[in-house]
Amino acid sequence: MSLRKDAYRRELVRLQGELVKIQEWVRAERRRLVVIFEDRDGAGKGSTVKRVTEYLNPRVARIVALPRPDERERGEWYFQRYVAQLPAAGEIVLMDRSWYNRAGVERVMGFCTTPQYQLFLRQCPIFERMLVEDGVLLRKYWFSVSQDEQERRIRARLDDPMRRWKLSPVDLDSLTRWDDYSRAKDDMLVHTDIAEAPWHLVDSDDKRAARINMIHHLVTSIPYTEVPPPALEVPPRPPSNYVRPAANPGSHVPDHASTL
Repeated sequence: MSLRKDAYRRELVRLQGELVKIQEWVRAERRRLVVIFEDRDGAGKGSTVKRVTEYLNPRVARIVALPRPDERERGEWYFQRYVAQLPAAGEIVLMDRSWYNRAGVERVMGFCTTPQYQLFLRQCPIFERMLVEDGVLLRKYWFSVSQDEQERRIRARLDDPMRRWKLSPVDLDSLTRWDDYSRAKDDMLVHTDIAEAPWHLVDSDDKRAARINMIHHLVTSIPYTEVPPPALEVPPRPPSNYVRPAANPGSHVPDHASTL
């Protein structure tokens, strides 16, 4: 049974309030937080990222969703372009896909060689241990969806002009490569589910429950304390002698709202 909308909305708002507290704690304590979101196509990762960031300050919390690497980036150390996106002190980075592309789509679709893939599996735990040792708070979430639900969501996107842009040939191809992606995910977990940075699996056939469960887990895994807000006071308005000119330069936007 899916989570009721009223219970979902009530708990989502409460958790989003806690995320704002985490943001202020990260900023005040000069901490660094990285949250990795990975999934199968259509598992609901992107919509969860939106709920996490809905009330956060984009100057503190930013989403990283890198496009495919260009020619120069393909000649770099694989982790190099991701290192450039890591947070500085007082920042949060939410990775809407991450360096784990190599363990998933790149492996399954043949976008990397077998030696490159094997090197990734050896280096990734070392890389993540270095981040954690340096003080980065690293959280990793994998959103899991059933085969039937994945197909239903992808077909729904095809018929929705507002969401069709989310689909690519690779997304559609994933429907025929379910077993390949399953094996790739299993191998990834074996090699990269480390004590310093474990994977957390989110069942996402029910999107509302998945969002609540993931955000609740994140909130309860961060050792934050509430930072008292600064004392602010709205000042009294001084007298004004400004007179608006009869014709301001520029054209006004037509009042379309009045026609509704």
